[in-house]
Amino acid sequence: MSATLSPTPRTRLGRAKERGRTDRDDLYAVLDAGLICHLGVISDGFPMVVPTGYGRLGDTLYLHGSTGARSLRAAAGSPVCVTVTHLDGVVLARSIFHHSVNYRSAMVYGVARLVEDPEERLTGLRVLSEHLAPGQWDAVRKPTAKELAATAVLALSLEEASVKTRQGPPSDDEEDYALPVWAGVLPLRVAWGEPVPDPALPPGVPVPPHVRDR
Repeated sequence: MSATLSPTPRTRLGRAKERGRTDRDDLYAVLDAGLICHLGVISDGFPMVVPTGYGRLGDTLYLHGSTGARSLRAAAGSPVCVTVTHLDGVVLARSIFHHSVNYRSAMVYGVARLVEDPEERLTGLRVLSEHLAPGQWDAVRKPTAKELAATAVLALSLEEASVKTRQGPPSDDEEDYALPVWAGVLPLRVAWGEPVPDPALPPGVPVPPHVRDR
């Protein structure tokens, strides 16, 4: 694929165009830093947006869920929209109108493909697992044939996508800069906590390094 994002009628930015990013690496960075996406589909004639785990391999996004999930059944073979958003801070301005947020976001359009090839299904599931919990795939029991039969895997091309970000201080009206009102950014950061063992864990089972050191 091209190293740049080529705008389409659906991905072309209408407002705040200066916040758009056209480098495909910016798309990868937003997706790789996220853990949950929102899958937008039309189900039984109505819009539906579902938080979903995902993983990226090259220019393919993999999603999965139960074969009984209405959202995945509706998505297979149909146009979908997948979004990933990071909130980096609340921007506090001198006027309510100019309050904003600092963020990084990606929006992907395409037709979701139901993955039926057994080898690609396992690849997709591994990509998902390693994205959410790096190192787990090789540390735990692999899925059985029964578990695989109950799991749907979708693939979505990253060909049609857009990226938009905002960073930095507030942008107030010139006459408002003299107001005695505090303005700035309240950053938001997400961090991993200490691992909490399962109460059913037998004594003496240590936290594995890939979990402990994350």
